[in-house]
Amino acid sequence: MGLACPIPLTDYDKILMAHGGGGTLSHQLIQKMFFGHFDNELLRTEHDGAVFSFGDQRIAFTTDSYVVRPIFFPGGDIGELAVYGTVNDLAVCGAEPLYISAGFIIEEGFSMDELWRIVQSMKSAADRAAVKIVTGDTKVVDRGKGDKIYINTSGVGLVPPGVEISSQKIQRGDKIILSGKIAEHGIAILSAREEFDFETSVKSDTAPLNHLIKKVLETHPDIPMMRDPTRGGISSVLNEIANKSRLGILIRETEIPIAGDIRAICEILGLDPLYIANEGKVLLFVPEAKTESVLHILRSDPLGEHAAIIGEVVNDHPGRVVMKTAIGSNRIVDMLSGEQLPRIC
Repeated sequence: MGLACPIPLTDYDKILMAHGGGGTLSHQLIQKMFFGHFDNELLRTEHDGAVFSFGDQRIAFTTDSYVVRPIFFPGGDIGELAVYGTVNDLAVCGAEPLYISAGFIIEEGFSMDELWRIVQSMKSAADRAAVKIVTGDTKVVDRGKGDKIYINTSGVGLVPPGVEISSQKIQRGDKIILSGKIAEHGIAILSAREEFDFETSVKSDTAPLNHLIKKVLETHPDIPMMRDPTRGGISSVLNEIANKSRLGILIRETEIPIAGDIRAICEILGLDPLYIANEGKVLLFVPEAKTESVLHILRSDPLGEHAAIIGEVVNDHPGRVVMKTAIGSNRIVDMLSGEQLPRIC
């Protein structure tokens, strides 16, 4: 028989949708409910995966679950998203992804044709990312007890010698590079979910980043930090890194790449693109002397052609993210406190 929690862990006695949004409530849930009980040196890195030694090899390991609604959306689907999401989490750990697992939770009555489409999509995504799906599991739940299909994927990869990705390695003056335009995935999901007619061809940016990141690391294996800004957008990731490193982060609104139609849609709907999920972008912290070289490598690849320097690491406001706005004022960029777009990945 389990013991009741001796102290209140959060201000809520029930799980809210916002607990899964990648913002403040997600962070509180993970920190207070999970980290305190599962505490160990690997978990404390708070990265997108764990990196550990096994013999003379360094292994990266990650896991993620995908509950996106709708399961098919402009530019992708839940199967492709599951493969690329796990590949990208390994890649930003500095690893070359090798193998992934696939666990399916399927609702009774789900279309076999749609399941086949998802399987084919996962196969194509794995081929593009050069990984193999080597194990998995299938469960079926009662009709009405799920939402068509959920997918869990785990992945393993090898970290090359000399590569050590950690928020503890960033330093004042490091430049922050974003590999491309933000908020495309979240807006594509929203447009498909709500059937908005935006009169624009917004598509998800879902893509495998491992080949692009490998090009960077082959030339600059000492890159200190990388993250892919998925749930919670670039705001949540930057806040997590600032908090972990105890350094300040300054970004510039005018330098953040965003498509004009995405910006317009966000303005119409009252959404902040800084908090909207991406599925094919990477944030890199780069020593100033290597910035131009890294930009050149990124921009020579289709997945990084819109790469830009969006800010730098500073000594001011340690643990916080501040944005210089387009009108010249300073704005504190906190983690998302609620839930802009649930079920986004």
